[in-house]
Amino acid sequence: MTNSRHYLGLVGAIALGAILRFWHLDFKPLWMDEVITAIFSLGKNYHDLPLDVLFPLARVQEIFTFHPGVSCSQIAINVDTQSTHPPLFFCAMYRWLSWMTPLGTEWVTKLRSLPALFGVATIPAMYCLNRIAFSKSSGIIAALVMATSPFAVYLSQEARHYTAPMFLITLSLLGLMQIQRDIFERSRFRFWVWLSWTIVNILGFYVHYFFALALIAEIATLIFIAYRYKLNSLIIKKIWLSLLISLTTVGISFFPWLLVVFNHVQRTETNWLPTPNYISPIYQTLINWVLMIIAFPVENQSLPVAIINVLIMVTFFLLSWRKIFQGIRILLLDIKNNISTVSFLTFTTFVILEFLIIIYIFGKDITVVPRYNFVYYPSFCALLAAGINFSLKKQKFLSIFLVVSIVSCIFVISNLAFQKPFQPEKVAQNMNLNPTIPIMLVTGYGSYQDVALGLSFALALEPLRNTSKLDNFAFINQNSTVISFWQKLAQFSVPDVSQLNLWIVAPGLRRRDYLPQVKLSSGQIVCNIDPTQHYRIGIPYQLYRCMAGGRRQEAEGRR
Repeated sequence: MTNSRHYLGLVGAIALGAILRFWHLDFKPLWMDEVITAIFSLGKNYHDLPLDVLFPLARVQEIFTFHPGVSCSQIAINVDTQSTHPPLFFCAMYRWLSWMTPLGTEWVTKLRSLPALFGVATIPAMYCLNRIAFSKSSGIIAALVMATSPFAVYLSQEARHYTAPMFLITLSLLGLMQIQRDIFERSRFRFWVWLSWTIVNILGFYVHYFFALALIAEIATLIFIAYRYKLNSLIIKKIWLSLLISLTTVGISFFPWLLVVFNHVQRTETNWLPTPNYISPIYQTLINWVLMIIAFPVENQSLPVAIINVLIMVTFFLLSWRKIFQGIRILLLDIKNNISTVSFLTFTTFVILEFLIIIYIFGKDITVVPRYNFVYYPSFCALLAAGINFSLKKQKFLSIFLVVSIVSCIFVISNLAFQKPFQPEKVAQNMNLNPTIPIMLVTGYGSYQDVALGLSFALALEPLRNTSKLDNFAFINQNSTVISFWQKLAQFSVPDVSQLNLWIVAPGLRRRDYLPQVKLSSGQIVCNIDPTQHYRIGIPYQLYRCMAGGRRQEAEGRR
């Protein structure tokens, strides 16, 4: 009966996690990075997109159709030349979507379903990790914490490669814990355990470059533990030899992609992270830790609501960690659980130190992006669950913790917390201020990321305008030395309309750089800037109100 209830609890945790991850999977709009995922995962590249031409907004969905017969090597070439990521995730996504063709109107759900599935798979992986590291009960709590984590649910509902490496990091930590148990309990080195750990690390390298941070931290942790607990010299030599063989295998397997990595590091697409100051990375890291436990609506809320929710979040976080630290202190004093606890603490510390090196030495503040914390979230979750399991009044605290987590997940799913960057839905609502007047959406692009950004706005705008056949969108190269952005815009022949709302999205443009007047269709349509309709949400976008030349002159004559 005890075993039945135990495994029933595990099945319940997996089911709950699946419901939270697949619930309203298409509710939130695709944002820039998800559009990038869609392009490569559908077997396409940016050369397949309608650049520098006027395109009907009603046909934007046609861009996101599956292109059959594309090999993984071709996808790797696309990712190599037009992105800055390893290829394995995009190849897996392409294969996954090929099984779901025709994609139909539910293509966004299908696009996000594989990351959601990896998110679900991480739940039993966390169970196994904490069961080996601590106990069966700690494994169940780890599965529940991962299942109801607002941070994990947020990552799972992103059509991006974050849950896949998080799942692989969890498996890699599982291999590390098994290696440590073999060494400390039986002084043995099992070939299949080291081989499995090596294979997982190879896959991880081809899924996300940040996986390297986890592997380095695991190696440092294993070496630190070996010397801290004063293993005999023969065992330490065997550890070094096993590590050498394993890492050599990983290095050889990743060698074909190594030159691509050096090229990606130097690409301009990696320069978007801000240069840090001395203080902000510290408090941003603390904020990210809070969001791993509780996420209430703060973004775009009224000031009183935001203040109240911040106070609730900080208070709950502090009270929770007080209880959890009690449990971790007990674990550190317990001979059986001391090594596993120190290992997770050491791994987490090493990853955070690596983050600080990236921030303060390489000048890229990755703490502004909460999603990058997937690198150490499995160890964070393991410590969280183990601390809850060994805390005082465990049952009552666990119940409260899970209720707050589930409420946080509902906020995430409802797009009230962890909102999409650049907020495509809000941009679309602003652009649709006059539903009866045709719209022309123009995005200037200096990189392919700008193209993806413009497509995210077009995708969010199209459902609001599904009754209009006169709406158009276009991309114009801002880097062209042959013809300027404004000259190219003037050459577009727009439909014969009396009125038109022209929205210009121009990354990098300042407000004063927008011309007061532009002309379309070689001067037949005159567009005047509307100074009351200028927005900036990471990038600027501006409304121009247009009228056909004759109508405009007639209106001026009547005045």
